[in-house]
This record gives sequence, structure tokens and C-alpha cells, in this order.
Amino acid sequence: MKADPRYHACIIAGGSGERFWPMSRASSPKHLLRLFSDRTLLEETILRLRGVVRDRNVWVLTNKAQVPLIRRALPKFPRDRIIAEPARRDTGPAAALATGLVRARCPDGIVALLPADAMIKDTARFGRQLAQAFRWAGDAGRGGVGRNLVTFAIPPTYNATGYGYQELGARLARGDDGSRLMRVKRFVEKPDEATARRYVKSGRYAWNAGIFVWGVGRFLAEAERSAPELAAFIRDFPAGDPARYLAMRFASLPRVSVDYAVLEKAEAVATVVARFDWDDVGSWTALPKHLFCDSSGNTCRGSVVSVDSTNTVAISTGRVIALCGVKDLVVVETRDAVLVCHRDSVQEIKRLLPLLPKESV
Repeated sequence: MKADPRYHACIIAGGSGERFWPMSRASSPKHLLRLFSDRTLLEETILRLRGVVRDRNVWVLTNKAQVPLIRRALPKFPRDRIIAEPARRDTGPAAALATGLVRARCPDGIVALLPADAMIKDTARFGRQLAQAFRWAGDAGRGGVGRNLVTFAIPPTYNATGYGYQELGARLARGDDGSRLMRVKRFVEKPDEATARRYVKSGRYAWNAGIFVWGVGRFLAEAERSAPELAAFIRDFPAGDPARYLAMRFASLPRVSVDYAVLEKAEAVATVVARFDWDDVGSWTALPKHLFCDSSGNTCRGSVVSVDSTNTVAISTGRVIALCGVKDLVVVETRDAVLVCHRDSVQEIKRLLPLLPKESV
């Protein structure tokens, strides 16, 4: 069965992944790292869309500095579908760009907006649920679920303080594959530990995966109400090469998240409860979940030897790393830098960056 021609996917691939220094830098951002296989995270994201979205309906949204890097990483990907944002903005303008891009080419189009750097192993189940989300978002019948902006909710497995949450309401629909579409009562910013514990215990909250699906007309209508600058940008978006239009208009858009600009104020938001595995791979300590751990809890890649060391992540890109009598460390070696960090401090790696030589960042 061929993918519906109305379905489009826009992949956000402009981040830097500062917590993955020294491998992730301006010249090798996180989504272009090969952390788990011989493919980059961006390549894995594109492959997950196969069979759900036509190849020619997949777009990569990035920034000007990363365009050459992405072209090298994806030599067969059409250059005209790698779209460069001329200024750094947040997910609100990125969502407007994705919606305008698709609407100008397919007025009844349905767009999925998703990050380039998440880890999902169960690609078959992800594909089925994404296809179901497209169908729900495209349901234009009277009172149908297509009036909702659709998100994805990840059932929490621990008291995470680094994710935003969604409070779930009543069930709106059930898909043929068992997917549940739930009302979103509200979005919640990153909570403190006690609040996160309460959310997880209640069973009424889920992590916000940052994956969105909506009909372009539905998103435009919501933007008209709550984010008029984004709405005007969508309405005026050209059908041809958007480079000149983006150069003229994009930098003037407000720096705002799509959650705050549109979703939190929308009349109807629903979420698909994910049945696939998901990890945003936010730091080096995410690697042990996906790579081999030895009997001492060490996760190693490359030239690494270890004696009496435990619970350590060690990644070598060339030179030998020798661990002796250490525990709970992250050690990463590259051609010109070495990181040594306690596992509990991986979220603070970005504080090092202003202290480093410019050529090392």
C-alpha cells in the first residue's frame, strides 16, 4: 500500500548536542554522530519514515552552517529538500516553516514534525503509530479527531526532570493497531524531582516526545488565534524555492517554542500514547541502554582496556583509553580533546564549552 501523497515529514536537524562534546561540535553535531551503528541519528530518523511517508515528501530543516555537513552525510538526499533556516529560532518558527512549506505545495497536506536525534529501535511499531497519527490528523469529518493538533506521549519509566510532560485526559479514539488517542488537558514544563515523582505515580502524565502531526489548515487556524506572526509567515510562504523568502522573513519571527506559541493555547490537542521504545539520547549516560555493558557495568567503544573499573562509559576514536581502579566516569577521546567527567555531571558538560579553545568547540 502506497503512502498517502498528503503525508509529509519535516525533520528538525539544527541542534548542536553540547552534552556530547567532544564528539559533537559545530562541525559534527549530535544528529550526525554514529553513536549506535554505522548510520547517523539523522539517517536512522529518515529510514524510520519509509513506507509511511513518500521519499519525496521528506524534508530536513537545519541551519545554514550545517547544510554542507548534512549534504555530505546524506549524499543521495535531494539538495532542494534540505532547507536552511537563516537565523537561530525555536520550535515555533520551525513548526511554521514546516507547515508553510507543505501548505504551499499541498493545501490539504498533513505534516509530521519530528527531531533528528531520538533513538527508536522498534521501527515497525513506530511506523504503524505514525501512520495512525496521520490518519487521525487528516480526519476531516464533522466532529472528527482531525480538529486536533496531534502529539506523541511517552509513558514515563522514571521520575525525569529533564522532559516536559503532558497531562492526559479522556480517550478519544482507538486505532486498528491498538493505538490510543487521548485528550491533552495541559502541557507542563520540566518539573522538579518531587513533582516528577508525583506525575509518574499518578499514571495521568506522560513525557512530551516533541513529535507532532497536524493538518496544515488546522495548524494555521490555531496560529491565527494565538500566534499571528507565525500565521502570516505560513500564509505568505511561496511554492517555489523558499531561500529568498526565508532570508527576508524568518529572522523576524519570535523566538518561541511551538508548545508555548500554539499548543498550550489550542482549542483541541490530542496525543498518541507511544507503544514503541523512545530515548532522546540526551547525554553520554544514555549509551549503556543501547550498547553492550560488560560484567562490571562498563560501556566501551573503540580502543579501551579496563582493570578493576566499574560503571564507566569510555569511548575512543583512536588512541587507547586505559581505565584502572575508577568508577562512575565518562571518558571520551577524540583526535584533539579528551573528556573526563563524573557520570552525575554529564548535564553540566556545556558549562565547559566557553572555557575551551574556539577550534575545540
